[in-house]
Amino acid sequence: MLVTRVFCIVAVLALLNGCATITGAPAPAPAPAPAIAPDHATVRVFYATDRNLTGSTIPSEMFGANRSDLTYGTCEVSIPRDHRMGELESPSIWRLEFQEDPAKHVVLLRTAIASKDQFFADVATRVRRSKASNAFLFVHGYNVTFEDAARRTAQITYDLGFDGAPTFYSWPSRGSTAAYTIDEQNIEWTQANLRRFLEDFFTRSDAQNVYLIAHSMGNRALTRAVASLLADKPTLRSRLRDVILTAPDIDADVFKRDIAPALVAAGRPVTLYASSEDLALVASKKVHGYARAGDSGRGLVIVPGIETVDATRVDTSLLGHSYFAEARSVLADMFYLIRDGKKANQRFGLRTVETQSGQYWEFKP
Repeated sequence: MLVTRVFCIVAVLALLNGCATITGAPAPAPAPAPAIAPDHATVRVFYATDRNLTGSTIPSEMFGANRSDLTYGTCEVSIPRDHRMGELESPSIWRLEFQEDPAKHVVLLRTAIASKDQFFADVATRVRRSKASNAFLFVHGYNVTFEDAARRTAQITYDLGFDGAPTFYSWPSRGSTAAYTIDEQNIEWTQANLRRFLEDFFTRSDAQNVYLIAHSMGNRALTRAVASLLADKPTLRSRLRDVILTAPDIDADVFKRDIAPALVAAGRPVTLYASSEDLALVASKKVHGYARAGDSGRGLVIVPGIETVDATRVDTSLLGHSYFAEARSVLADMFYLIRDGKKANQRFGLRTVETQSGQYWEFKP
């Protein structure tokens, strides 16, 4: 049995690599109004991380993949002028590009560390400058480095035209295809730290509209942390605008039995994006033996109080796992969800599907 399980894990790790940064995208995107240079914009994002400090001063190498206490700060990331929505432009050997260039690529330019008090003061300042007192927190998935998380958060911020305090929480993923089981241990370990950070984020950011976004394995920590927090601190519920679960790598049965009821009990909107074309989650099912909540292949997760959106129809990358940040249609859907607070039945790109199990939505052809 053990040999068979190890073989299965090795066989599917290449597919699970889909949580990492994958490029490829459609049309041009509007910029929010970050710092502007002639050839690129600079997006400033906030971060909290329980990764170890490496001692390096290189922005992309300041944090490693080992566990540590929480560190806070900001990152500055370049978005090229000809950026295409959903794409994380990177150097390509096919274009004879061997170095990062802010004029052409999404580059982590600077990483700064701040004290906890200074961090939340800066977040609150950014929130107060926004029109609607907005902030979002993004929790990444498996096989993601600190640099990957910073770049992705900046790209999402830019593509959504987000007005508020964009923030990411980076847990100690190894950033390696072969480290899936280690990442599973680390996402479980990080849950308590994330819960404490969430409480501070709600109470000290001054945000009246907080959006929580998780991808893949990151959903495991975020769902349990926010459910626990809102059960213990019900006064914080009014600040939560939506919990957005994208491609959750969570046992579907466990999600329906344990996690979904706790989220629904908080009385706040929850949106779940799933796809049957998500090969990384198909691989995860092979490893674990059970369907994942983000895989709509057999038995789409439909729970009263949660708006499930089937993203199978959208154009995706090879593995179809990062569609939430790569596909124009999904980004547009999230845009109207966040900017206008529209429910699924009000968002123009979706259509309703009625089943015996309940109602869900899918993207129009």
